Amino acid sequence: MLGGVPSSTKSANKEPFLADVAVVGAGPIGLAVAWRCAARGLRVTVHDSAPGSGASAVAAGMLSPVAEAYFGERQLTELLVASAARWPAFAAELTEAAGAEIGYRTEGTLLVGLTGDDLAEASRLLAYQQGLGLPVTPLRPTELRDREPALAPRVRGGAFSPTDHQVDPRRLVPALHTAARRAGAVFVPQAVRRLSEVDAGITVVAAGCGAAALTGLPVRPVKGQILRLRAPGGVAPGFRHVIRGYADGESVYLVPRADGEVVLGATVEERADTTVTAGAVLRLLRAGVDLLPELAEYDLVETIAGLRPGTPDNAPILGPLPGRPDVLVATGHHRHGIVLAPVTADLIADLVISGVPDPLLAPFRPDRFTGVPDGGGPDRTTEGDRWS
Repeated sequence: MLGGVPSSTKSANKEPFLADVAVVGAGPIGLAVAWRCAARGLRVTVHDSAPGSGASAVAAGMLSPVAEAYFGERQLTELLVASAARWPAFAAELTEAAGAEIGYRTEGTLLVGLTGDDLAEASRLLAYQQGLGLPVTPLRPTELRDREPALAPRVRGGAFSPTDHQVDPRRLVPALHTAARRAGAVFVPQAVRRLSEVDAGITVVAAGCGAAALTGLPVRPVKGQILRLRAPGGVAPGFRHVIRGYADGESVYLVPRADGEVVLGATVEERADTTVTAGAVLRLLRAGVDLLPELAEYDLVETIAGLRPGTPDNAPILGPLPGRPDVLVATGHHRHGIVLAPVTADLIADLVISGVPDPLLAPFRPDRFTGVPDGGGPDRTTEGDRWS
């Protein structure tokens, strides 16, 4: 049995399913689910007309359960922490399975405030994170610059989170594609417009913003603009840690890559277009240079915008579609699609195999949006997106 649905036949009088599992969507979530299912011996098809072309193509790849711990999102934080703990083994396994590096780095993250007001805002969030028992250590300005001498002298203080790591999504997605294919998944280069088009015992909808049209669930596009810079001379950037901070009230992050790239982002806009605006570029560059002055000498090599799949409570939607036990949903990851890929893949693959949902899934079930009060949904934040 797959999730309570027979895996071998559509009914006693009909032909076998083409696949045990069909995954709709070939971003990091869909590919990770496909890899895990195929590695367990299931017949898997993956349906996407343009794999890896969604939000992951724009994402920075921060694995940040601490820095992303916001007021009123305790259950989501618990899921982020659980997934981040799986990342070291997940990265090692994927690197071996795909035969490719994915840019996984473990130097940790510095959280910084440029001005007194910025530090006050950062400190308020830091106190909340410490109250949850998360591993984060306050640092004075001199301690911050001991770790990253390139930080601006104006920086007033911050903190260090050793368990907030990073990966390169533009390496991660091709590696997941290769691993899934090597495990036996078959790729169907076509978009799915209706679930009735899919021939499988279980369908997993991991289509990002496209999940709304397929499932009727409240998944909306949340625009994010992001910049990519490159250190001059083909050398590595002049800093090692991920930097997340406030600069004169502007929330930014800077992610260094070993090849010289720096990802600088990102806006959070309730819009559905992918236009890059001059105002966003100006704000991000000003804040980035205020925190790391050397960025002013870097090459600006890309400006790009993408659409995150958001939900009303900022948390993902994971589990059976109400009234359709043969349809599992894995979408709505918003800013967290990269960090949540391992735990989502494991939980959905386990559900496909056993039909029994892991307790971790309970707060994120699709039926929390359909008036079914089964344990409630994740605590809803009333705070804005602070570090994204």
